[in-house]
Amino acid sequence: MASKRTNTLPYHLMLLPGVLLVLVFSYVPIYGVVIAFQRFIPARGMFGNQTWVGLGNFDYLLALPTVWQVFANTLIIAILKIAGGTILPIVVSLLLNEVRSALFRRTVQTIIYFPYFISWIVFGGIMVDLLSPNGGIVNQVIAAFGFEPVYFLGDVERFRGTLVVTDVWKTFGFITVIYLAAITSIDPTLYEVASIDGAGRWQKAWHITIPGMGMVIVLLMVLNLGNILNAGFEQVFVLYSPLVYETGDIIDTLVYRLGLLQAQFGVATAVGLLKGVISFGLISASYYVAYRFFSYRLF
Repeated sequence: MASKRTNTLPYHLMLLPGVLLVLVFSYVPIYGVVIAFQRFIPARGMFGNQTWVGLGNFDYLLALPTVWQVFANTLIIAILKIAGGTILPIVVSLLLNEVRSALFRRTVQTIIYFPYFISWIVFGGIMVDLLSPNGGIVNQVIAAFGFEPVYFLGDVERFRGTLVVTDVWKTFGFITVIYLAAITSIDPTLYEVASIDGAGRWQKAWHITIPGMGMVIVLLMVLNLGNILNAGFEQVFVLYSPLVYETGDIIDTLVYRLGLLQAQFGVATAVGLLKGVISFGLISASYYVAYRFFSYRLF
C-alpha cells in the first residue's frame, strides 16, 4: 500500500496547481454572491457592515427596460454560435478525413487551427480592419461587384451574424482537430467491410464515421449547452458599440456596464447569480438528455 502511494504521489502533486487555481478563482469567490442581496459600498469592505436589501436588486434588474432584450440577445447569439460551431467542424473533419495527402491535410489543419491561438483583442482588431466600410478588404470585394459598402459592425441587423461568423471562424479549427482525433479511434475494419459491401465514401461517412464520432459530439454539445448564456464577452466587448446594443448587448456586457462603469455592484452581482442559476439548470437538463437518449455518462 505504501509503495502504491509513493508511485502515485507525483501524479497527485501534478494535480495540485490545478486544484489550487479552481479553489482560489472558482470556489472562494462564491462568498461574493452575498453582494447580490446588499447595497454594496466598497469602502466598507467585503466583511463590513453592508445594507441588506433582500431581493431589491433583482426587482430593480427585472424592471430595467432592456433586460429581457439582453437575455434574448444572449440566447440567440449563443445558440447560433453553438449550431455553427458544431456543424462546420463536423463537415470539415469529414472532408479532411477523405484527403489522402498527409502534407495537404496537416497544412489545412494548421491554417484553420491558427486563429484559435489569437486573443480576441488582436483578432477583433483584424476583424475591424477587414470589415471596415472605408477600405476594408471585404467591402472592397463587395464594391468590386457593384454593391454599396456594408457596415457590418454598426448595422443592427447584421451585427449578430457578424458575431457568429467571426466566432466560428476563430474556433472551428480547434473543434475540428478534436473530431479528427475521434475519427482515428474508429476501427478501420469497419471501412473495409463496408467497401466489400459496395458502400461509397459518403455512405461510409454517414453510417460509420459520424456514428463513431457520436460520443465526442454529444460531449461537446453538453459542455456547450452549459455555457449557452456565455455568448462571448471578449468578442462582443471588442466588436460592439452603442449603435448595436439592440441586437448585440449580452448579459456579460450588461454586467460590465452596471458593475464597473455605473458602480451598481449589487445589481451586477444579481445578474451574474441569475445567469449562474439558469446555466446550472441548462447543463443539468442537457446532461439528463445526453444520458437518457444517447447513453452518455461521466462515470
